[in-house]
Amino acid sequence: METAHINLLFAWLWIALGFVSGSMIGFNFKFFQDGWIGGYSGLRRRLYRLGHFSFFGLAFVNLMFYFTIQSLALSGYLVTVAAWSFMVGAVTMPIFCFTMAHYPSLKNLLYIPVISLIVGGFITFWEVMQL
Repeated sequence: METAHINLLFAWLWIALGFVSGSMIGFNFKFFQDGWIGGYSGLRRRLYRLGHFSFFGLAFVNLMFYFTIQSLALSGYLVTVAAWSFMVGAVTMPIFCFTMAHYPSLKNLLYIPVISLIVGGFITFWEVMQL
């Protein structure tokens, strides 16, 4: 299976997990209470929302990467690095958001998904620019 196809499968898995994470948060009956996990503007609740939304946002990034690679017929080592960077960023972002919601002192872990996504984005930009 080629790398870009893995990003496509990954994107659809991440969309499904976005639905699951949202339903798990939403089906928590305390969700409707104003003070749930610190209230609407509380750090913990914001991190839960960011973790949930990151499933959808980063699924979209992986979909866009797949369509870019397919439509421009890009390949090579750097494309593979970008593909895995997008997936590593997508996997670690919700994990670290949900973890940081309970352990804010681990905030430096957020550098892992952020740097991974930046690397993937710039490599993809570079590869597209070379055409």
